[in-house]
Amino acid sequence: MSAHGGYEMSWIATIPFEAATGKLRRLYERIAGPDNNVDNIMMAHSLRPHTMEGHMALYKSVLHHSGNTLPKWVLEALGVFVSGLNGCAYCETHHFAGMARLLRDDAQADQIRSALADRRVDAAPISSGEKAAMRYAEKLTLRPAEMVAEDADALRTAGFDDGQILEINQVVSYFAYANRTVLGLGCSTKGDVIGLSPGNSDDPDDWGHH
Repeated sequence: MSAHGGYEMSWIATIPFEAATGKLRRLYERIAGPDNNVDNIMMAHSLRPHTMEGHMALYKSVLHHSGNTLPKWVLEALGVFVSGLNGCAYCETHHFAGMARLLRDDAQADQIRSALADRRVDAAPISSGEKAAMRYAEKLTLRPAEMVAEDADALRTAGFDDGQILEINQVVSYFAYANRTVLGLGCSTKGDVIGLSPGNSDDPDDWGHH
Protein backbone atom coordinates (compact mmCIF):
# COMPACT_ATOMS: atom_id res chain seq x y z
CA MET A 1 0.00 0.00 0.00
CA SER A 2 1.07 3.61 -0.40
CA ALA A 3 1.91 6.08 2.34
CA HIS A 4 -1.63 7.42 1.99
CA GLY A 5 -3.11 5.41 4.83
CA GLY A 6 -0.75 2.54 4.04
CA TYR A 7 2.15 0.58 5.46
CA GLU A 8 5.31 1.78 3.71
CA MET A 9 6.50 3.83 6.65
CA SER A 10 5.63 1.35 9.44
CA TRP A 11 3.74 -1.86 10.11
CA ILE A 12 0.59 0.03 11.01
CA ALA A 13 -1.41 2.53 8.98
CA THR A 14 -0.17 6.09 9.00
CA ILE A 15 -1.73 9.34 7.87
CA PRO A 16 0.49 11.46 5.58
CA PHE A 17 0.82 15.21 5.94
CA GLU A 18 -1.46 16.05 3.03
CA ALA A 19 -4.30 13.91 4.42
CA ALA A 20 -4.03 15.10 8.02
CA THR A 21 -6.76 17.22 9.59
CA GLY A 22 -7.55 18.77 12.96
CA LYS A 23 -5.10 18.23 15.81
CA LEU A 24 -2.93 15.89 13.76
CA ARG A 25 -2.53 18.52 11.06
CA ARG A 26 -1.58 21.14 13.63
CA LEU A 27 1.02 18.82 15.17
CA TYR A 28 2.43 17.97 11.76
CA GLU A 29 2.71 21.66 10.91
CA ARG A 30 4.76 22.19 14.08
CA ILE A 31 7.29 19.44 13.36
CA ALA A 32 7.43 19.25 9.56
CA GLY A 33 10.78 19.72 7.89
CA PRO A 34 11.47 20.68 4.27
CA ASP A 35 8.58 20.00 1.85
CA ASN A 36 6.32 19.16 4.81
CA ASN A 37 8.40 16.08 5.60
CA VAL A 38 7.48 14.37 8.88
CA ASP A 39 9.85 11.77 10.33
CA ASN A 40 8.35 8.30 10.28
CA ILE A 41 8.88 7.85 14.04
CA MET A 42 6.41 10.70 14.56
CA MET A 43 4.10 9.67 11.73
CA ALA A 44 3.79 6.28 13.42
CA HIS A 45 1.73 8.07 16.10
CA SER A 46 -0.71 9.54 13.59
CA LEU A 47 -3.68 7.37 14.60
CA ARG A 48 -3.30 8.67 18.18
CA PRO A 49 -2.12 12.29 17.96
CA HIS A 50 -2.11 12.65 21.75
CA THR A 51 0.75 10.14 21.99
CA MET A 52 2.62 12.07 19.29
CA GLU A 53 2.23 15.21 21.35
CA GLY A 54 3.64 13.42 24.40
CA HIS A 55 6.55 12.06 22.38
CA MET A 56 7.27 15.50 20.95
CA ALA A 57 7.36 17.09 24.40
CA LEU A 58 9.66 14.41 25.82
CA TYR A 59 12.03 14.50 22.84
CA LYS A 60 12.35 18.29 22.82
CA SER A 61 12.80 18.49 26.61
CA VAL A 62 15.41 15.74 26.80
CA LEU A 63 17.51 16.61 23.75
CA HIS A 64 16.76 20.18 22.72
CA HIS A 65 16.04 22.39 25.72
CA SER A 66 17.94 25.43 26.97
CA GLY A 67 17.63 24.10 30.54
CA ASN A 68 20.11 21.33 29.73
CA THR A 69 23.76 22.12 30.39
CA LEU A 70 25.53 19.22 28.67
CA PRO A 71 26.57 19.83 25.05
CA LYS A 72 23.92 18.72 22.57
CA TRP A 73 26.39 16.57 20.67
CA VAL A 74 27.11 14.59 23.85
CA LEU A 75 23.39 13.97 24.35
CA GLU A 76 23.15 12.88 20.71
CA ALA A 77 26.17 10.60 21.14
CA LEU A 78 24.47 8.94 24.10
CA GLY A 79 21.44 8.41 21.86
CA VAL A 80 23.61 6.87 19.15
CA PHE A 81 25.17 4.48 21.66
CA VAL A 82 21.90 3.46 23.31
CA SER A 83 20.22 2.98 19.93
CA GLY A 84 23.08 0.76 18.83
CA LEU A 85 22.84 -1.29 22.02
CA ASN A 86 19.11 -1.72 21.40
CA GLY A 87 19.65 -2.64 17.74
CA CYS A 88 17.69 0.37 16.48
CA ALA A 89 19.37 1.35 13.21
CA TYR A 90 16.67 3.97 12.54
CA CYS A 91 17.48 6.07 15.63
CA GLU A 92 21.19 5.38 15.39
CA THR A 93 21.25 6.68 11.81
CA HIS A 94 19.19 9.78 12.57
CA HIS A 95 21.06 10.75 15.71
CA PHE A 96 24.51 10.02 14.34
CA ALA A 97 23.77 12.55 11.59
CA GLY A 98 22.64 15.01 14.23
CA MET A 99 25.72 14.35 16.37
CA ALA A 100 28.08 14.77 13.42
CA ARG A 101 26.43 18.05 12.39
CA LEU A 102 26.78 19.45 15.91
CA LEU A 103 30.33 18.14 16.39
CA ARG A 104 31.54 19.65 13.10
CA ASP A 105 34.32 17.09 12.85
CA ASP A 106 33.41 14.19 10.56
CA ALA A 107 36.53 12.18 11.36
CA GLN A 108 35.94 12.37 15.11
CA ALA A 109 32.25 11.59 14.63
CA ASP A 110 33.09 8.48 12.60
CA GLN A 111 35.63 7.34 15.20
CA ILE A 112 33.11 7.81 18.01
CA ARG A 113 30.45 5.87 16.12
CA SER A 114 32.84 3.02 15.29
CA ALA A 115 34.08 2.68 18.87
CA LEU A 116 30.59 2.79 20.34
CA ALA A 117 29.25 0.32 17.78
CA ASP A 118 31.92 -2.13 18.97
CA ARG A 119 31.24 -1.29 22.64
CA ARG A 120 34.80 -0.03 22.94
CA VAL A 121 33.97 3.03 25.01
CA ASP A 122 37.58 3.56 26.09
CA ALA A 123 38.66 3.76 22.44
CA ALA A 124 36.26 6.59 21.59
CA PRO A 125 37.91 10.01 21.08
CA ILE A 126 35.92 11.65 23.88
CA SER A 127 36.76 12.91 27.36
CA SER A 128 37.05 10.68 30.40
CA GLY A 129 33.84 12.18 31.75
CA GLU A 130 32.00 11.44 28.52
CA LYS A 131 33.28 7.87 28.67
CA ALA A 132 31.87 7.56 32.19
CA ALA A 133 28.50 8.74 30.84
CA MET A 134 28.67 6.06 28.16
CA ARG A 135 29.43 3.35 30.70
CA TYR A 136 26.43 4.45 32.75
CA ALA A 137 24.31 4.40 29.59
CA GLU A 138 25.50 0.91 28.66
CA LYS A 139 24.66 -0.57 32.06
CA LEU A 140 21.29 1.18 32.32
CA THR A 141 20.36 -0.04 28.82
CA LEU A 142 21.50 -3.64 29.12
CA ARG A 143 21.22 -4.36 32.87
CA PRO A 144 18.80 -1.82 34.35
CA ALA A 145 17.93 -3.90 37.40
CA GLU A 146 21.60 -3.98 38.39
CA MET A 147 21.94 -0.20 38.75
CA VAL A 148 23.22 0.90 42.17
CA ALA A 149 23.99 4.20 43.88
CA GLU A 150 27.65 3.77 42.98
CA ASP A 151 26.75 4.19 39.31
CA ALA A 152 25.60 7.74 40.04
CA ASP A 153 28.63 8.26 42.28
CA ALA A 154 30.89 7.34 39.35
CA LEU A 155 29.33 10.14 37.30
CA ARG A 156 29.88 12.63 40.14
CA THR A 157 33.52 11.51 40.35
CA ALA A 158 33.76 12.08 36.60
CA GLY A 159 32.71 15.70 37.10
CA PHE A 160 28.96 15.74 36.52
CA ASP A 161 26.62 17.50 38.92
CA ASP A 162 23.33 15.91 39.88
CA GLY A 163 21.35 17.87 37.29
CA GLN A 164 23.68 16.61 34.57
CA ILE A 165 23.33 13.07 35.88
CA LEU A 166 19.59 13.53 35.44
CA GLU A 167 20.15 14.73 31.86
CA ILE A 168 22.21 11.62 31.08
CA ASN A 169 19.60 9.38 32.68
CA GLN A 170 16.78 10.98 30.74
CA VAL A 171 18.53 10.63 27.38
CA VAL A 172 19.13 6.93 28.04
CA SER A 173 15.53 6.50 29.18
CA TYR A 174 14.10 8.44 26.24
CA PHE A 175 15.93 6.26 23.74
CA ALA A 176 14.65 3.10 25.43
CA TYR A 177 11.19 4.48 24.58
CA ALA A 178 12.03 5.77 21.10
CA ASN A 179 13.89 2.62 20.07
CA ARG A 180 10.97 0.42 21.10
CA THR A 181 8.51 2.68 19.31
CA VAL A 182 10.52 2.22 16.12
CA LEU A 183 11.31 -1.48 16.52
CA GLY A 184 7.84 -2.44 17.70
CA LEU A 185 6.09 -0.65 14.83
CA GLY A 186 8.60 -1.32 12.07
CA CYS A 187 9.42 2.31 11.28
CA SER A 188 11.63 2.67 8.22
CA THR A 189 13.76 5.62 7.12
CA LYS A 190 11.95 5.64 3.75
CA GLY A 191 11.15 9.24 2.93
CA ASP A 192 12.86 10.67 6.02
CA VAL A 193 15.30 13.57 5.86
CA ILE A 194 18.16 12.27 7.99
CA GLY A 195 19.71 14.36 10.73
CA LEU A 196 17.33 17.30 11.08
CA SER A 197 16.56 18.55 14.57
CA PRO A 198 14.81 21.52 16.18
CA GLY A 199 17.22 24.45 16.30
CA ASN A 200 15.53 26.62 18.93
CA SER A 201 16.14 25.21 22.40
CA ASP A 202 14.55 28.18 24.17
CA ASP A 203 11.00 27.68 22.89
CA PRO A 204 9.45 24.24 23.43
CA ASP A 205 6.84 25.01 20.78
CA ASP A 206 9.36 26.01 18.10
CA TRP A 207 10.17 22.97 16.01
CA GLY A 208 11.94 24.84 13.20
CA HIS A 209 14.44 22.37 11.76
CA HIS A 210 17.96 22.78 10.47
